[in-house]
Amino acid sequence: MDHNKIKGLIAAPYTPFTPDCKLNLSAVSPYAERLKNNNISGVFVGGTTGEGMLLTVDERKLLTEAWALHRSPNFKFMVHVGATSYKDAITLTGHAAAHGADAIGAMGPLFLKPAGIPDLVAYCKTVAAAAPDLPFYYYHIPDISGVDLSMPDFLEQAEAEIPNLKGIKFTHANLMNMFVCMRGKHRKWDILHGQDETLLAGLSLGAEGAVGSTYNYASALYRPILEAFAGNDLEEARKWQELSARFIRILIRYGGGVIGGKPLMKITGIDCGPLRTPARNLTEKELIAFERTLKKEGILKYFDGFGS
Repeated sequence: MDHNKIKGLIAAPYTPFTPDCKLNLSAVSPYAERLKNNNISGVFVGGTTGEGMLLTVDERKLLTEAWALHRSPNFKFMVHVGATSYKDAITLTGHAAAHGADAIGAMGPLFLKPAGIPDLVAYCKTVAAAAPDLPFYYYHIPDISGVDLSMPDFLEQAEAEIPNLKGIKFTHANLMNMFVCMRGKHRKWDILHGQDETLLAGLSLGAEGAVGSTYNYASALYRPILEAFAGNDLEEARKWQELSARFIRILIRYGGGVIGGKPLMKITGIDCGPLRTPARNLTEKELIAFERTLKKEGILKYFDGFGS
C-alpha cells in the first residue's frame, strides 16, 4: 500500500485580478500566508476556482510562478495544466515541473470531448508524459468539463499507459465510484475528495486529502470536521458538516463556489477582484444581501479574519 498521499485541506485558489481583469500577482503572497496560517496543506492552482481556462497560457505560467515561491514541505503546490489543446497542456506541464510543482492535474478537454475511456487515456498519457517524474492526477469534474466517464474504468485502463498516474481529483457526487477508485489496486490510488459539502462522507470512505474552493476563506468550518473525525467523534463532525451544508446552500443561491465565492475573499481581507467573462459578477445589491444572509445565519463569523 502506498502511503505517500496528499493529506489535509488543499485550497483551490482564486486568481487575483485588477478591476480591469488583468493579473494581480501582488495578492498571491498575502493570500499564501493566509492559507498557511490557517493550516491549509497546499494549493491546486489554475483549476475551476482559479478560472484557469479563461487565462492565456502565458498568464497561467505567471500564476504558477507566483505560487511556486510559496511551496514548502508543509505546503503542497499542485498545478492544473489541462487545456483543450494538448500542446498547450504539454507546455504548461513542462513549466510546472520546472517550477517545482509537487504534482499536476488535468481535466478532460472541453472541445471535441473524448468519446470513451481510451480517448481520455490517450489525452492524459500525452500530457503526463511531458513530466514523467511528476505525479499526475486526472481532474474529474464532469459538471464543468462535460467529460462524464467511469473513473474506475479509467484507472483500470490508464494504469499500464500512464506510469506517473497518481490518482484523481474527484469532484462529483457519485461517491460509490469514488469509493471503488479508493479501494482499487490495494488502495494504490490517491483520490482527492472534491466536494466541500460532503467532506465527512469522503473521509468516512477513506479520503485523506480534499481540494475545495471554500477552504480559501472558511477553513474554520472544516478543520473541526477533520479533528472530530480523527477523534472518532462523528456527532461533532456531523455538526460542523451540517453548518458547511447550510453555508453551501446559501452560496449556491448566489452563484456557487466561483461566482459567489470569489467576492467573499474581499470581505476576509484578500481582494481577488472580479471574474472574467463569461462568468457573471454579482451586483452590489446581491453582495449586500449575500453578506447580510451569512450574518443572519451565524456563518460569517467562521470566515477567516472574522474569528469564531
